[in-house]
Amino acid sequence: MRTVAVVGASLAGLSAARSLRKQGYDGRLVVIGDELHRPYDRPPLSKEFLSGTIGEAELALEADDEDLQAEWLLGVRATGLDHADRAVRLADGREVRADGFVIATGAAARTLPGSEGLAGVHVLRTLDDALALRGELARGGRLVVIGGGFVGAEVASTAYTLGLDVTVVEVAPTPLAGPLGETMGSIVSALHADHGVRLKCGVGVKGLSGERRVDAVLLEDGSSIPADIVVVGVGARPCVDWLEGSGIELDNGVKCGADGRTSLAGVVAVGDCANWYDPRAGAHRRVEHWTGARERPDAAITTLLSHGAAEPGVPRPPYFWSDQYGVKIQFAGYAAGADSVTVEEGTPDDRNVLAVYRRAGHPVAVLGMNQPRLFTRWRKQLAVATS
Repeated sequence: MRTVAVVGASLAGLSAARSLRKQGYDGRLVVIGDELHRPYDRPPLSKEFLSGTIGEAELALEADDEDLQAEWLLGVRATGLDHADRAVRLADGREVRADGFVIATGAAARTLPGSEGLAGVHVLRTLDDALALRGELARGGRLVVIGGGFVGAEVASTAYTLGLDVTVVEVAPTPLAGPLGETMGSIVSALHADHGVRLKCGVGVKGLSGERRVDAVLLEDGSSIPADIVVVGVGARPCVDWLEGSGIELDNGVKCGADGRTSLAGVVAVGDCANWYDPRAGAHRRVEHWTGARERPDAAITTLLSHGAAEPGVPRPPYFWSDQYGVKIQFAGYAAGADSVTVEEGTPDDRNVLAVYRRAGHPVAVLGMNQPRLFTRWRKQLAVATS
């Protein structure tokens, strides 16, 4: 291959570019990103960066002396992929021709319909999102977080440390029941109540009120919650609209094999936009976690450079972590499909727990709350047990 284009300049795209060089590719490398910023670390956006304890420099993913010998096209959005012509079309009218393509365009935060143009309403996905929200939180007031997932919970935790009055609204009866199951989801989400953050579950959001600036969140049960700031944390959608009509099979993102290969030769996909096949489950899964964006590009680049001849390995079970109210939460595997969950160490009331999820007696997932050493041991066992 004389030229490889990586479309997406966040962690997954950077990891793919690094893997290309690590695996011996010495041709032309073009990295395209729709943000003006160089690759940066997203997990701290809802925690240390949002609280102001670290700055932009600490978010950088590249070392000062790192040089991938790449052409960086930043601040420009990809609008199409012409496979026959082997070219990525860009919003500014340019085209990048290449022999191989890595799709790493990630995902975008879902917004609340009707909130456009209303001051005080935020999502949190990008550095610019975090900068805008950080400025608002510094002024204090009443914050309502819509969505009790991990990003919403982390924002609530950070806002609590900054002294804001915080309410979390979650449409599901139990927050985090999807990734953690109902039992452990209720234990983890109880951290809000432990710290005086109000948690309102089982009710949807009807809309927002306010003329130029939000002043309340309106709920489906007819009640309302006064708000000076609203953060919408209701998930993300894969950024794959630009691939419509390209011939790439799309299904909750870019549909991929277990090694990142797509339905088009010479095209692989990685990161939050990639719906990889999971041989353990016999189904496709889109993994929106830092570790997946860091690790899986190695396999995808091997596939790309070998023209699909390399045998796909079995990806490690997905892993993610969250820091909330001083508690380190770690999770690996899949809670869905488990028929039991047992606490192996610690006590739920102390929010100091190591829990193992099993299906037919075999471990399929593990959760740790302030149990880093024991969790790491179980995570290694889980990788062996499910490989």
